[in-house]
Amino acid sequence: MEKAGIGRGSNSAQLRRYNERLVLQRLRRAGEASKAELARAADLTNTAIGGIIRKLDDLGLIEAVGKRHDGGRGQPATMLRLNPDGAYGIGVRLDRRSIETILIDFDGTPLARRAYDMVLPEPAEALAMVAGDVQALLERLDPQARERFAGIGLALPYNLGAWLRRLDLPVEIFHRWDDFDFAAQLEEATGLPVFSENDGNAAAIAELFYGLGRRVDDFLYLFIGPAIGGGIVVKGDCLRGSTGNAGDVAVIAVAPSRLGSSPKSEDGRELLITRASLNALGRHLQARGVPVNSPADMQAAFAAGHPAVLEWIDDAVEALAPAIWSAIALLDVPLIVVDADIDGGLVDALIARLAVALDQHAPEARRPPRILHGTLGRDAGAIGAATLPMFFNFSPRASILTRDDDDSEFETGPMRFAGLT
Repeated sequence: MEKAGIGRGSNSAQLRRYNERLVLQRLRRAGEASKAELARAADLTNTAIGGIIRKLDDLGLIEAVGKRHDGGRGQPATMLRLNPDGAYGIGVRLDRRSIETILIDFDGTPLARRAYDMVLPEPAEALAMVAGDVQALLERLDPQARERFAGIGLALPYNLGAWLRRLDLPVEIFHRWDDFDFAAQLEEATGLPVFSENDGNAAAIAELFYGLGRRVDDFLYLFIGPAIGGGIVVKGDCLRGSTGNAGDVAVIAVAPSRLGSSPKSEDGRELLITRASLNALGRHLQARGVPVNSPADMQAAFAAGHPAVLEWIDDAVEALAPAIWSAIALLDVPLIVVDADIDGGLVDALIARLAVALDQHAPEARRPPRILHGTLGRDAGAIGAATLPMFFNFSPRASILTRDDDDSEFETGPMRFAGLT
């Protein structure tokens, strides 16, 4: 069903809200800026920027940080920045092997967290754990800060009951997640708004909002965790697709692995999730006699120069290179961002090898995209979840200009922060 408002023009209220968010984005990217600099960056008149600055200041979203004299005539310019205490968000990252709940401020700085390294339990048990953790983190905020709470973000893999054989996980528990609406249940349990995305999109949104997206508007994001996830950023927004699964690189078909540790495909075909994932690395290390109980063990094996890690990197790159070129043929983005649940130099080693492979496999008359290491590392999933209420409340997404239900003013109140909606 087509969403109401799509294809319609924007009214003055929608344009004003879009410009307010645009100014916040320009200020986030600049770090500090004067009113005149923001007017030029957002292509706004002095009258328009003045009204927006007053509103954002009244709402506590920005703050003055002193004066700067440019050497010319007139009064020194007042420098502005985002107020870290302007908004708060909680993120919940559910993975098949972990649960993490995190509180961040408007700058994206983690303030507190709760985490469990465990195979995901039954939905009702996980819900009780997360609801308790959310309440505990909210208690870290004083009453005034709670009035600036933007909401809960939930990031989890879609189709939790899928790919279990490839990830060596029990079928019984995970199939119970298929029909469990965790976002709706969490909203009911907490009484707070919940913004839900798949974990790949959430991590990509965090990179867009707080990381490399401060300088780049278009990129393909890849996150290597127990599985592999992805997200697509185009024109400063996350491309979701019709079901929210755009960027689901895990299901891209690839050739079977050459590693003896890899499970053999019945039909001679394989998926990227089986080769370019930490589950594949852990499986290969164990096959080579290296005990693996956590990502830290994999990182230690790389630091020790164990050849099994380099074998996995070569195998993962052999699968990633053609998959990326297929994505580039469709998306035509100039940048690939790669991040992972582990580091210690392993991600940079994979990126260096991948850059060579992309160049070697480049189609005629095509240049490979740049590849950069993401900025959030193992926090990408949790901060990605916590970024969702920030992103949907404060980012200048183009859809704001075509929504017909965007008539509410910016609201604040106990435990509610509607944002610049």
